[in-house]
Amino acid sequence: MRFVVYGAGAVGGVVGGLLHRAGHDVHLIARGAHLDKIRTDGLRLLAPGFESVEQIPASASPANLTWTADDVVLLAVKSDATAGVLSELARHALPDTPVVCLQNGVANEPAALRWFANVYGVCVLAPTEHLEPGVVAAKSGPVAAILDIGRFPGGVDETARRIAAAFESAGIISVPRPDIMRWKYRKLVMNLTNAIDAACAPGDDAQALRSRLRDEGEAVLAAAGITVATVEEDEVRRGDILKVPAAGSDRPAQGGSSSYQSLARGTGSIESDWLNGEIVRIARTQGADAPVNDLARRHANAMAAGHVAPRTLSASTILAELDVAQLDPA
Repeated sequence: MRFVVYGAGAVGGVVGGLLHRAGHDVHLIARGAHLDKIRTDGLRLLAPGFESVEQIPASASPANLTWTADDVVLLAVKSDATAGVLSELARHALPDTPVVCLQNGVANEPAALRWFANVYGVCVLAPTEHLEPGVVAAKSGPVAAILDIGRFPGGVDETARRIAAAFESAGIISVPRPDIMRWKYRKLVMNLTNAIDAACAPGDDAQALRSRLRDEGEAVLAAAGITVATVEEDEVRRGDILKVPAAGSDRPAQGGSSSYQSLARGTGSIESDWLNGEIVRIARTQGADAPVNDLARRHANAMAAGHVAPRTLSASTILAELDVAQLDPA
């Protein structure tokens, strides 16, 4: 089994690096300066307790690979890039290639079914970081991530079990789950605050806004009849598995969600349309609105498009806009 990691950023780079370090056949697909550094110097993998340089083959496109029936794609791009990536991938990979959505959000798996028959969802619990070319960091140790996997739209098969076993061999906790989307919806609710983590300075107002985003998300999903793993289930699953060392230890951590890292790297895009925007979409299918998530989404997008530095917006600004909208809904 060869793992083709499409998107070797924070999550994809760490998972690909750990799989390679454990002896698995891995190929990375990356772009720009990050790809150049991987090709010339290798992928520098940082983690609590160790640092390594993994010499992993890397390409800019799936067109550069010779595809076989032994390949598995770990799709690790941000959700806003998924459609274009899948279209390109389908021109080169075999149609029955397993595509594993190693991504936040819940829209990637149904999108992948347009091109590939064997689609798998992963609930990604992985504190990782990618802020400079050629370098990725696992912020938790000794276990870097929890990556439970299941077939989409449901079920578990031998491929899911083999992938879970490969993750486990690389020091990643992974359980095959037939109801993986329940868990991904729980992660979606958690990710609704990514836009605020990226855009807003910390403080009481930011915390209040986070609570409103999650409460609105929970209400929208419940109204739509979508089954979500409970908070208690999630807490039990996490336990004390993921341990992030404090700053000043052997691997200082800057901290910040994947959306924060997008603003920090000045990528010009952010995946809020596929996190907060998913709640907005579901609400609208029910003839309702999700104003808190919609406003957070719009502010995050504006900051990304304007290459605005992260955490420079006051959460009180968004709260004030929401208050005005409630007083004058027209």
